Amino acid sequence: MIELRKASERGPTKIGWLDSKHTFSFGQYYDSKHMGFRALRVINEDRVIPGAGFGTHGHQDMEIVSYVLEGALAHQDSTGTSSVIRPGEIQRMSAGTGVQHSEMNPSKSEPVHFLQIWILPERNGLPPSYEQKLMPEVKSAAQLDLVGSRDGSGSTVTIHQDVKLYRANLRDGAKLDLPLTPGRHAWLQVARGAVTVNGADISAGDGLTVSAEAKLSLAGRPEAEVLIFDLA
Repeated sequence: MIELRKASERGPTKIGWLDSKHTFSFGQYYDSKHMGFRALRVINEDRVIPGAGFGTHGHQDMEIVSYVLEGALAHQDSTGTSSVIRPGEIQRMSAGTGVQHSEMNPSKSEPVHFLQIWILPERNGLPPSYEQKLMPEVKSAAQLDLVGSRDGSGSTVTIHQDVKLYRANLRDGAKLDLPLTPGRHAWLQVARGAVTVNGADISAGDGLTVSAEAKLSLAGRPEAEVLIFDLA
C-alpha cells in the first residue's frame, strides 16, 4: 500500500527570514491526519536567507538529522560542537537529556536550502551527541547509499532507532530496486527532481508512505535525489 503526501498540501511557515514547508504537524501547523509516520516525526523543508537562521534553542529526546541541498548551514551546540554542513554531508544530533543549539546560514549572499528531520529515539534519556559525515560520492546514474543506521556502521551516522536511512540518486531514466523486509515500512521523500516509485510519479517535496510492499522500484524522471526511511 502506498499513500501520497503532496508537496502542495504541506503546512507552511513563512516569515521574513524563513520559508518552511512541513510534511507533518509542526509548530503552529497542526493536522491530526499528519502527525508523523512510525518513528519519523518531522520533515521540514527550510529555506533561510543569508545571515539568518535558528538562534540558540533547546531540544530533548529527539534524533535530529540535517540534510543540506544548497548553500551551507553553521551548527553550534552546548556540547561544544561547532561545524558547517554542506551538500554531500549529513548531520545527526541526539538531543537526549537536553541540548541547546543553533543552525544559521553563515553566507552573506547565498540562501541555504535544507531538510530538517526528526526521528523519535528508541528510548529517552540518551546522552546528547553529535555526528557529521561525508556521504559517498555519486558516481553512477543509479546509486543507492545507506547514510544513516542504528549501529553507525561504515560511512553512516548513528540514529538511535530501528531505522535505515538511504539516499538514492537517479538520472537519465536510471532504475534501481530496494527490497523491503516483510513487516517493515518506508517513507520516501523527494529532495529534488522527479521519480517514479512503484508506478507512481512524484516530484520534489512529495512524500510517500509504503507498507505491505515487497520492494520499492524507482526510476528517475528527470534527475532525482530521494531519501528513503526503512522503518519498523
